[in-house]
Amino acid sequence: MDQLSTSQLVSILVPLGIVELVLMITAIVACVRAERTRGPKWLWILIIIVFNLIGSIVFFVAGRKSS
Repeated sequence: MDQLSTSQLVSILVPLGIVELVLMITAIVACVRAERTRGPKWLWILIIIVFNLIGSIVFFVAGRKSS
Protein backbone atom coordinates (compact mmCIF):
# COMPACT_ATOMS: atom_id res chain seq x y z
CA MET A 1 0.00 0.00 0.00
CA ASP A 2 1.35 3.39 -0.96
CA GLN A 3 2.13 5.98 1.66
CA LEU A 4 0.02 9.09 1.71
CA SER A 5 1.70 12.34 0.78
CA THR A 6 1.44 15.30 3.11
CA SER A 7 -1.14 17.05 0.91
CA GLN A 8 -3.29 13.92 0.77
CA LEU A 9 -3.10 13.53 4.52
CA VAL A 10 -4.06 17.17 5.07
CA SER A 11 -6.95 16.84 2.62
CA ILE A 12 -8.28 13.97 4.74
CA LEU A 13 -7.63 15.39 8.21
CA VAL A 14 -8.89 18.96 7.69
CA PRO A 15 -12.51 17.96 6.88
CA LEU A 16 -12.50 15.50 9.78
CA GLY A 17 -11.23 18.23 12.10
CA ILE A 18 -13.95 20.60 10.90
CA VAL A 19 -16.64 17.97 11.50
CA GLU A 20 -15.23 17.30 14.96
CA LEU A 21 -15.19 21.02 15.80
CA VAL A 22 -18.77 21.52 14.57
CA LEU A 23 -19.93 18.53 16.62
CA MET A 24 -18.19 19.87 19.73
CA ILE A 25 -19.69 23.36 19.33
CA THR A 26 -23.14 21.87 18.69
CA ALA A 27 -22.88 19.72 21.82
CA ILE A 28 -21.79 22.67 23.96
CA VAL A 29 -24.64 24.85 22.67
CA ALA A 30 -27.13 22.02 23.21
CA CYS A 31 -25.81 21.52 26.75
CA VAL A 32 -26.07 25.20 27.63
CA ARG A 33 -29.59 25.46 26.18
CA ALA A 34 -30.82 22.21 27.75
CA GLU A 35 -33.29 22.73 30.54
CA ARG A 36 -32.12 19.60 32.37
CA THR A 37 -29.14 17.30 31.97
CA ARG A 38 -28.02 14.13 33.70
CA GLY A 39 -25.46 15.72 35.98
CA PRO A 40 -24.10 19.25 36.26
CA LYS A 41 -23.79 21.23 33.04
CA TRP A 42 -20.25 22.40 33.85
CA LEU A 43 -19.15 18.76 34.05
CA TRP A 44 -20.74 17.93 30.69
CA ILE A 45 -19.08 20.92 29.06
CA LEU A 46 -15.74 19.82 30.51
CA ILE A 47 -16.27 16.27 29.21
CA ILE A 48 -17.22 17.60 25.76
CA ILE A 49 -14.09 19.76 25.58
CA VAL A 50 -11.60 17.26 27.00
CA PHE A 51 -12.89 14.16 25.20
CA ASN A 52 -13.81 16.05 22.04
CA LEU A 53 -15.42 13.52 19.70
CA ILE A 54 -16.34 10.86 22.24
CA GLY A 55 -17.53 13.44 24.80
CA SER A 56 -19.88 15.04 22.29
CA ILE A 57 -21.37 11.72 21.28
CA VAL A 58 -21.77 10.61 24.90
CA PHE A 59 -23.56 13.86 25.73
CA PHE A 60 -26.05 13.41 22.90
CA VAL A 61 -26.65 9.76 23.81
CA ALA A 62 -26.70 9.88 27.62
CA GLY A 63 -26.36 13.46 28.86
CA ARG A 64 -29.62 15.02 27.85
CA LYS A 65 -32.70 14.46 29.96
CA SER A 66 -36.01 14.36 28.17
CA SER A 67 -38.66 16.71 29.45
